Amino acid sequence: MATAMQVRAVRVAEPGGPGAMVLETLELPAPGPGMARVANRAIGLNYIDTYHRSGLYPLPLPTGIGLEGAGVVEAVGEGVDLPVGTRVGYCAAGIGAYAEAINLPASRLVALPETVDFETAAAVLLKGCTVEYLLQRTWPLAAGETCLFHAAAGGVGQLFGQWAASLGATVIGTVGSAEKAELARACGYHHVINYREESVVERVRELTGGAGLPVVYDGVGRDTFFDSLDCLRPRGLMVSFGNASGSPPPLDLQELAQRGSLFITRPTLLSYVADDAELQASAAAVLDRVADGRLTVTVEQRYDLADVRRAHEDLEGRRTTGSSLLLP
Repeated sequence: MATAMQVRAVRVAEPGGPGAMVLETLELPAPGPGMARVANRAIGLNYIDTYHRSGLYPLPLPTGIGLEGAGVVEAVGEGVDLPVGTRVGYCAAGIGAYAEAINLPASRLVALPETVDFETAAAVLLKGCTVEYLLQRTWPLAAGETCLFHAAAGGVGQLFGQWAASLGATVIGTVGSAEKAELARACGYHHVINYREESVVERVRELTGGAGLPVVYDGVGRDTFFDSLDCLRPRGLMVSFGNASGSPPPLDLQELAQRGSLFITRPTLLSYVADDAELQASAAAVLDRVADGRLTVTVEQRYDLADVRRAHEDLEGRRTTGSSLLLP
């Protein structure tokens, strides 16, 4: 019979900067029906976490924070047939991953292959499932197509470059330094644009012979939004999936008409994995590619759970590359 336990967990009482996060000791109840307790071994750090902390994506307060982790099932509630000791990961099961342990719906947990360790799983599931829906379902990227992805050296960007290149697409990425350009090239980007040194729009037009692109994937937001639109060909698709530099300004739909009847979408991962079967299929597509080597995951930063504020400062200050983890 499972019992309650004491755990350290990060909480947010009011939205704000990194200082809004406080590490507290809480009582975690026994898992209820359909739930499982996961003892975290590694916790994923993602840009969406900063949106939850700042209030850009409002949550009921006070709240836990964090969507992604990997660990071991320690206890289960009524009706759950997941064995205790099962190695699992999660990225769309609920909020509150920044903790030593968490109770989550068992149906939203993903069993990990033996060849995928906890750190890799916690570094890849959310970002990998994001890449999966972006290039397989939002715009099914095909061999011979050319696309643009902003922030190519980031955690999502590195996975996107590898996956898109493996499909036979030509991948253009943007970065802010020569070091990040090298990282992007190593991850499959055929052309890398340093936006601090040259015009993204002009370079894309040059690379496409003036035609523009069928699709642009933009997770940066305000700083890149209109450049992304200007990189598209007539009837191209702008996939605006994040706001790392802040929310884009309000859009007059005439802007889309004037650029050639463009399309725009604002997708989220949770919409694409809302169904349990969709979640499991997306996660399997990611983990299969990690297990057989088609996707390489780089964990460049590791922080103790107590250093969560510094982790967010580094992430928002664009001082990170690849994936970052919190370790409980």
